[in-house]
Amino acid sequence: MIGLLVVAQLIVPFRGWVILLVGLGGGWLISYLWARSLAQNLRFTRETRFGWAQVGDRLEERFTLINPGLAPALWVEVIDHSTMPNYTVSRVTGVGGESMNRWQTHSICQRRGLFTLGPTTLHTGDPFGLYTVTLPYTHLATLTVTPPVVPLPTIEIAPGGRVGEGRPRANTLERTVSAASVREYIPGDTLNWIHWPTSARRNSLFVRLFDSTPSGDWWIFLDLDQHVQVAHAETATEEHGVILAASLADQGLRWGRAVGLVTHGETLAWLPPQPGDGQRQEILRTLALAHPGPRPLGELLGRVRPVFGQQASLIIITPAVSGDWIEALLPLLRRGAVATVLLLDPVSFGGAGDAGATLALLANLGVARYLITPDLLDRPEARPGQQGNWEWRIMPTGRAVAVRRPGDTPWKALA
Repeated sequence: MIGLLVVAQLIVPFRGWVILLVGLGGGWLISYLWARSLAQNLRFTRETRFGWAQVGDRLEERFTLINPGLAPALWVEVIDHSTMPNYTVSRVTGVGGESMNRWQTHSICQRRGLFTLGPTTLHTGDPFGLYTVTLPYTHLATLTVTPPVVPLPTIEIAPGGRVGEGRPRANTLERTVSAASVREYIPGDTLNWIHWPTSARRNSLFVRLFDSTPSGDWWIFLDLDQHVQVAHAETATEEHGVILAASLADQGLRWGRAVGLVTHGETLAWLPPQPGDGQRQEILRTLALAHPGPRPLGELLGRVRPVFGQQASLIIITPAVSGDWIEALLPLLRRGAVATVLLLDPVSFGGAGDAGATLALLANLGVARYLITPDLLDRPEARPGQQGNWEWRIMPTGRAVAVRRPGDTPWKALA
């Protein structure tokens, strides 16, 4: 339009052309200077509290938009490129000249995995819409969302190992009445094992560990063969198997056991048994990244056979009700390993297959076995997620008192 006005003024001089030319040219200059000010002065930061979370935890982020320049940003489109599913923090906002705009977002972690928060892109421009300013912020952070850990009161792991460790084994040939040590009471323990002096001293129930009790390292085998999985997303046997493995690992480590994990999905995961919180985090991180692959359970058991001794407790989690893998399990049983099989019932997950024959065969072999249905993990008390959540108690006066706070975890900028 300015070019046409210049031509018109040269051919047919007219004062109106000059007025329009000055107005449009001035508006163009103002738009350019306005957009240039925004491009040079806008600053954006993005901060998060946690580097990892569990499914069900609340994720918090804080965003800060600073404009030290004189020209206000009347509209700023914040576009988030995070990879976390069902996580939307994109928005349109604004910030005045020589001012700051800060806001926070909250979201629930719904799926396990390794995700990125960021990068972020800002779109803004001048009030007339002549110029668009795009500001990329490449800062990002990785967030590991681990599977939930839920209580498993109905599952007892068959013990294996040397005499003098672990929980009591019935009908042992070396029974004795002396106690080697104590541990915290776990629901399901008999009251006859409670060590009252220690319980009174520590104001919590403790049970005795007898000299005749066996114990062995826990090896958790998670079957991620993609050909035997049933259903999809959160209702799949894959997810329930991962939650079972995480919960059993947590239970064993709290009991003071050395727990290991073996699984072969897209890649082989091999974590030798170790005690302690560091092993818990390593197992949860490995399970967070586990996905189905082409390796059957029988092949996995066959490959690890040479490394197992007589003191191992094998925990096998699988939806393979056909029982083809039992043949690979037999050599391990002959060498003295003790197995506990958690068989995910495919029928209850919406698939097909009869687990009766496999359960009967395991019973004949003397193997502890459980048939797992979705009801075990879909109970109200198994709702996971504590990090970043508040709990409130309403007093008789009507006042709300915080029972549990998210904590004063410092904000960490994405780098």
